[in-house]
Amino acid sequence: MIPVPQPPADETREHRLKRLYMRSIRRGIKEMDIVCTRFADAELETMSEADLTLYDQLLGENDQDLLLWVTGKEPAPAPYTLMIDRMVAVMGKA
Repeated sequence: MIPVPQPPADETREHRLKRLYMRSIRRGIKEMDIVCTRFADAELETMSEADLTLYDQLLGENDQDLLLWVTGKEPAPAPYTLMIDRMVAVMGKA
């Protein structure tokens, strides 16, 4: 298993947003680049700290799993259900 890098404890919100944005636009598969970039553009700036933490964890998931969740081919795990719903809603507005 590949270790997940831990952000610094003293990371500023500005740096955190930039880091999450970069992780959103540079995914492993093009479909998730599109989904995560649109979501980040629409939502990152206004997300609460708790939502940012959850999104950070979500970005650590496998892209193939994320794609199954956002397309509804498989249900998202409980911690991510509402975040995936938000991502799908953003894609519906595009």
